[in-house]
Amino acid sequence: MPFSGLRLTPLRLGGALGLLLVLALVGLSLARSGGGAHARTASDGLPHTTVEVSPSRCGRGWDDPVPGVQVFDLHNTTDGAAEVFLEDPRSQAVYGEVEDIGPGTTRTLTVRVGKGSYAFKCVPDDADAVTGPTVRISGGRPGPAAAPVSEHDLILPAIAYQKWVGTGLSDVVRLTTTLRDDIDRGDLAGARTDWLPAHLEYERLGAAYDAFGDADGQINGTDAGLAAGARDKDFTGFHRIEYGLWHGQSAQELRGPAGALVKAVTALRDDWAQTRMDPAQLGLRAHEILENTVQFELTGRTDFGSGSNLATARANLDGTREVLSRLRPLLTTRYADLPGLDKELDRAGQTLDGFRHGGTWTPLDRLSRTQREDVDAVFGDLVERLASVATLFDPRRTV
Repeated sequence: MPFSGLRLTPLRLGGALGLLLVLALVGLSLARSGGGAHARTASDGLPHTTVEVSPSRCGRGWDDPVPGVQVFDLHNTTDGAAEVFLEDPRSQAVYGEVEDIGPGTTRTLTVRVGKGSYAFKCVPDDADAVTGPTVRISGGRPGPAAAPVSEHDLILPAIAYQKWVGTGLSDVVRLTTTLRDDIDRGDLAGARTDWLPAHLEYERLGAAYDAFGDADGQINGTDAGLAAGARDKDFTGFHRIEYGLWHGQSAQELRGPAGALVKAVTALRDDWAQTRMDPAQLGLRAHEILENTVQFELTGRTDFGSGSNLATARANLDGTREVLSRLRPLLTTRYADLPGLDKELDRAGQTLDGFRHGGTWTPLDRLSRTQREDVDAVFGDLVERLASVATLFDPRRTV
C-alpha cells in the first residue's frame, strides 16, 4: 500500500521474530535470541547443546544426537557476524535459522529433530558458506522443513507482478483523468463520487510502492510533517483532493491539485516499463501491505474527510491477493498453512464487504465495538500469517 510520509521502515523478518511466527503458523523451527557468550535457559527443561559457528569448525559440538525438541546454543567464535541454518544436507530444506550472530556471542535455536540427516551451515558476512558435519538420527518425527528460496526463484513472479502493475497504472490514469474533468467543469458532487474508485485502484498496487520512488509522495502522500498540515502548499495527490472535496473547497482551489495528480500518475505509468522491482522484496511486500493497513487505515490516520478507510483496507486486501497469486507456486511446497491463509483472506474480505452499501462505506467511527474488534482480529491474524510468508521468501545466501 503506498504511504509516503507514513511509510514503515522495510521489515527484516529473520532471526527471532520471523522464525517465531514461522513456528506458530508454518511449523518451522523457532530461532530466538540468547544474550551473552554462554546463553542458556536451564529452566526450560530442554536439552542444550553448544554448537560452534566458524569457518573451520562449523556445527562442531553436536556429538550426541537424540530425537525430540533440542536447544542449540550457537556460539560464534569468529570476529565477524554470521547466520546459521540447520538443514537437510541433501535437499537443503531448512529446519531453522538464526541471523546476525555477533562475534563472540551466543544465540539459541530451538528445533524438533527426528529421523533424518542434519547439518549446520554457517554463512559469515564476508566469506563463503561452510557446511558442517552431517548428523543422522534414526528415530522420532522431525519438524517440518522448507526449501530455501533464491532470488532466481522470484524473478518470474516479480516480472508477472510488474506487468500487472503496469496495467493497473493505466487504469489509475484513466480514473484520475475522470476525476480531474469533474473538477474542471465544477462538478464537485461527481468528483466526490469518482475520487474513491481512482484512489482504490492506486491502493491495490501496494507491493510496488518502493519501486514508485518519489512519485508515491506526490500521488498518495499525507500531510505528515508539513508545517501547515492539510493546507500546506506541499500537500499533494489523492489526499489533498480528498481534503478539499470534503471540506468545502471550491473547484477553483482544486483544479491545480487535480491537474498535478493526473500529471504525476501519467509520468509514473510512462516510466514504469523501465522500472525494475527487486524480486527479493516481493514476499516482504505481501506482509507490509496489510501491516500498513492496520497501522494507518484501521486507525483512521489517512482519512481526510471521505470516511473511506474500510474501502481502502479492502483494496489493500485485493492487492495482497495479487502478490500471493504470483507467489503461490512457491508457497504450495513451503507454507503448510496455505489453506488457513486463504480462509482468513476470505474472512477478511467478507467482514469488510459487510460495511459496503452500494458506492459508500461505513466510516470507522461508526463501527460498533464488536464490529471494530472483528475487523482488528481478522487483520491482526493476517498480519501474523503474512509475516511467515515474508520469512519464507527472504532469499538465503547458501554459498
